[in-house]
Amino acid sequence: MAVVPVKSFETGKERLAGALDPAAREFLVRAMAERVLATVETVGLLPVVVTDSVGVAEWAALRGLPTVADPGQGLSAAAEAGVSWAGASGSDWLVLHADLPLLQASDVEALARPLVQGQHPIAPSADGGTSALGSRGQMTFSYGKASFHRHLPRLASPRVVVTCGLAHDVDTPSDLASARRHRRGAWLDHALG
Repeated sequence: MAVVPVKSFETGKERLAGALDPAAREFLVRAMAERVLATVETVGLLPVVVTDSVGVAEWAALRGLPTVADPGQGLSAAAEAGVSWAGASGSDWLVLHADLPLLQASDVEALARPLVQGQHPIAPSADGGTSALGSRGQMTFSYGKASFHRHLPRLASPRVVVTCGLAHDVDTPSDLASARRHRRGAWLDHALG
């Protein structure tokens, strides 16, 4: 299972306010989430959406995806809620962020392979955060600045996975500009104009 926390489409990515108006930000948040979920499904994983937004929950339900209520205490709590739900069946899980515009199936496969082999994949973002993390059972998450270095020692058998699609999340206007310049990000120019 792939646990994907998704904030409200309307209020997500507020740090992009200087680069995009509210309608464009809403469109971008939804479009990135759709691409991440579609990529996860292409690889054969079941996405589980964690959200506190009624609109996002309805959107996920229309896609036939399970949702888990976000407890509203930040990304770490959202990930823990999703993992608790996914882990209840004893399944391996991945936590993957919804703001990865350059993500491709090969990136998700690079996470899934070590997980199947009993390793715990972890993917750093370019700014030292954690874009993806996989394991089995419960885990305490600690997202935020330099979270990769906090998460790494919590994994019994870590496997660091570095790919373009996993390293490049979008939090700031410079992240968005960089993604738009990459060949995998051509869809952003078409989508945002």
